[in-house]
Amino acid sequence: MNVWPPIAGDIRRVFAALAPAGHYVALRIGFLFPQLEVNALPSDWVDRYRREGYMPQDPLMRWLHANEGVARWSAIGLDDPRGVLPDAARHGLRFGLVMALCEPGPDPRRSLASFARADREFTCAEIAAIQDRFTRFATAARPPAVLTPAEVEALSMVRDGLLIKEIAVMLGVTEGAIKQRLKGARLKLGAKTGSQAVSVAAATGMI
Repeated sequence: MNVWPPIAGDIRRVFAALAPAGHYVALRIGFLFPQLEVNALPSDWVDRYRREGYMPQDPLMRWLHANEGVARWSAIGLDDPRGVLPDAARHGLRFGLVMALCEPGPDPRRSLASFARADREFTCAEIAAIQDRFTRFATAARPPAVLTPAEVEALSMVRDGLLIKEIAVMLGVTEGAIKQRLKGARLKLGAKTGSQAVSVAAATGMI
């Protein structure tokens, strides 16, 4: 789980056993959208939730956007005028957890998650295990080390389909200098290849 960016399949796999009725994870929410979103809740519930327009009055979402930490659904204590939670229970989502993290720093992003069971409340040990893994995924999704302007420029030109030789000519530097910039970016981004470095930089908005 130290590979950036976290893969949606990894999130599904890790939480499938821990939250057998389903889970929803949104990592690093920006102005409007999360950097990565995984919705592994039952499809019939997802369809009904969207059809009924539950989100604005969903007590779980209201808690997630106003708090940090973890809470059982049964303990959040918010009004549910639309009956979202009873309706969720009819779809097999009877017991659950909500978790919210807000990362520190100049560009704080919020990560949210909800986990469900049909049979019983989550135990304290299960809560700790889920919280540990969720925190790891949220941490792994943070942007890597800051790139230099020269590294950003080189990655941007590679993304645009230019070859190293072409980039060197356009920038008036040696091919070796361009290779060094790309290598520096790759190491900072934790990427194994130049293509992966471009993908990571693009995903985080660096290029």
